[in-house]
Amino acid sequence: MATPRVFLVRHGETEWSLNGRHTGVSDIPLTANGEKRVKATGRALVGDDRLIVPKQLAHIYVSPRKRAQRTFELLNFGISDPLPWKVHGEKLPEASHTCGARVEVTQDIREWDYGDYEGITTPEIREIRTKQGLGPKWDIWRDGCVGGESPDDVTRRVDHLIKEIREKWHGPVIGKSKSEDLPPSDVLLVAHGHILRAFAMRWVQKTLQDGPAFLLEAGGVGTLSYEHHNIDEPAILLGGAFVVSP
Repeated sequence: MATPRVFLVRHGETEWSLNGRHTGVSDIPLTANGEKRVKATGRALVGDDRLIVPKQLAHIYVSPRKRAQRTFELLNFGISDPLPWKVHGEKLPEASHTCGARVEVTQDIREWDYGDYEGITTPEIREIRTKQGLGPKWDIWRDGCVGGESPDDVTRRVDHLIKEIREKWHGPVIGKSKSEDLPPSDVLLVAHGHILRAFAMRWVQKTLQDGPAFLLEAGGVGTLSYEHHNIDEPAILLGGAFVVSP
């Protein structure tokens, strides 16, 4: 039975992700090591016999930030159509596989707007809040960001995208026999740490205030799917088998 998936890819390492500075609207480029690691991830996980099979992708959503777009470029999916942005760096050699999915830039998965907390670390934020009389125990999932987005703001936009994915890409195929002539149905998201963790929380119908008990490292890949081939049973896929040719 067909059970479509959503792949979450966090952009590669930047100088700010290395030192824990909150990076929302700032467009910080990937480090040289970040680019190298994303290329390696693409070689390991993207291909006709890998975890992410390009020809099985129905649609690709990418953040408007350059660091996410460059990460997508480096994964080398073999997209046939021109990208909806000017390439941000050196082009990779043509991939051996091809992908017919459309690439869409969407504000729904831009990073959390950190407002007054842009560019500073969590300890610095807690120190500022203490001086303001707001208390030292700041938690973005509960408190949001002064001058930026609240958890409810973020919930609204990720819920909008989840609804679209389920109605447009997953609903038409889930639970149907794989012997049927089914269209591609997997979806790829390339974005940022906090917004992708928020997306995963809402995928399994948890509130952001519950706080995520999982992490997604720079350049990391996560998978979401469903139990029992049922669109009403969304799940986080902790591990999945994939075949690599000898």
